[in-house]
Parts: sequence; structure tokens; C-alpha cells
Amino acid sequence: MVAVDIGGTETKAALVAGTPDEVAAQKHARRSTPAELEPLLGVIAELVDELRQASEHAIDAVGIVAPGIVDEANGVGVYTTNLPWSQFPFSTVLTERLGVPVAFGHDVRAAGLAECRMGAAKDLRNAVIMPIGTGIAGALLLDGKIFSGDGYAGEIGHVNVGHGVPCACGQIGCVETVASSAAIARRYTARTGTPVNGAADVARRVKDGEQDAVAVWHEAVDALARGILVLATLLGPEAVVLGGGLALAGDLLVEPLRDRLDGLIAFQRRPELRLAALGDEAGFLGAALLAIDMLEAS
Repeated sequence: MVAVDIGGTETKAALVAGTPDEVAAQKHARRSTPAELEPLLGVIAELVDELRQASEHAIDAVGIVAPGIVDEANGVGVYTTNLPWSQFPFSTVLTERLGVPVAFGHDVRAAGLAECRMGAAKDLRNAVIMPIGTGIAGALLLDGKIFSGDGYAGEIGHVNVGHGVPCACGQIGCVETVASSAAIARRYTARTGTPVNGAADVARRVKDGEQDAVAVWHEAVDALARGILVLATLLGPEAVVLGGGLALAGDLLVEPLRDRLDGLIAFQRRPELRLAALGDEAGFLGAALLAIDMLEAS
């Protein structure tokens, strides 16, 4: 099958094989994500066709995941802040266009599903899998099942943690406006006038002890810790699994985040902080699992 992960800047796809318990990518492809819907559908079709031609076997399904508010049950992209659709029936339209069944889901919940079945959350029943990339959301593993709240659950990036910065969603004080990978790079450039190539560049400057980089990093860590405190208070997870591009910073992120969380925790269960195991493949591996589950249920 083919799995597709629509991102804010790049759309990644893979030819994937496996079972409901474990899948693996065999070949990859990627394109820039267009700013309009019809060109985006064209890019998805191109990626699927490219990988279909590379496969030795017929493609029996496609799994597609995307950010924002997603109604998995009906295959609808309900709303997204940064990408060009609203109430769009992805599954129906792309099933007709691609000629195979299409499972459409949420990128973070799909990544969480992959981490739960074959990654860092495999031994847990209550956890939050939280990729940190262009935005921030969480896959909520509650009593052994991913909880979707009809597509609205897990938007931890849009919890107000009190910093007062406006967010593209229309609210103020959202976690992701200071703590996402994109926000860290943007805020460092705004502070210093020096363009950087993403949060990884800022992380390198933090390691070198650069004062402005350290200040931006600490603001991000504080926002993340306050967001995790909300999760701990409401859900009591055993662990929070940190993924996405920012998690590549490893201990540079986890150690100060652990310290800040320790300073905030009162009566709440203190969640273990883990790093995700599947890297940037988690989204499309989860998309493949959604497609397999769809075929198994049909």
C-alpha cells in the first residue's frame, strides 16, 4: 500500500508493507506541499502513481494523514490553520481519483498509533504522543485506545499558557506560538535579525551558549512544560512521548523540560518524558496502519 503524510511545508509518501502490528517503508517519495487544494490533490496523485509504479505488487489501499481537525470516521478534513481546506471529503474524492480505497486520518493520531503499536509507547495504556514540528498536537492514548473526540481532541498546541503572543488560530498565548519548531526559528530571527535554518540551527547556538538562543529555547521549554502540566492534570498519563523535529535535540530539550516540569508539578502524576522511536516516519507508518485497519474491517 501507499501511505501519504501531508505536512505544512512538505508532503511525504512511502510504499509500505506489513501487518496490523508492524509496518515498514520500502521506498520513499516527497514533494513540496502546494498552497491550494487542487494542486495538493494533484501532488498526492503523483506520489501514489510514482510509488505504485515502483511496487512489484498491486496497491490495495492508500492511507493519508493530515494536520488540523480531522473526522476520521467520515474521511473529512474539517479545519486546518495553515493548509487550504475546510470540510473537504478527502476519502471520497481520492478513492474515486486513485481507484483504490483511501483511509484518511489525523497526522498526530496516526503517528501516535504507530508509536503505540511498534514504538516508544508500546508498553503503555495511558500516554500522550506529542510531535513538535510546524505545529504541536497530541495523540491521546487512554486506557489502551487512541481517543479522537470526533476529531477535536489533542490540540495541546492551542492551550493558552499565558505568554500573550497572538496565534494564527485567533487565540492568544497558545503553546505552539513559542514552542513549535517553526516558532523557535521565527522568534530567534525576530529577536536577533539573523535568519536560521529551522530550530536545529537555534539548538546548535544553544549548545554554544549564545544568549539569545538560550532565551528563546527557555521560553519554548516553559510553554511546553505548562502544556504538559495541563495534560498531567486532566489525563494523568504515564508518559509523554516527544516526537517531531524538535525531539531530535534529545537531552538539550528533555533535560530542561524535565526540570521545568518538576518545578510546576504539585499533586499531579509526574509523566515520564520519552523520545519517540519512529522519527519522521511515524506519520506515514501510522497512515499505513489506518489503511490496514480499514481493509481488515471491510
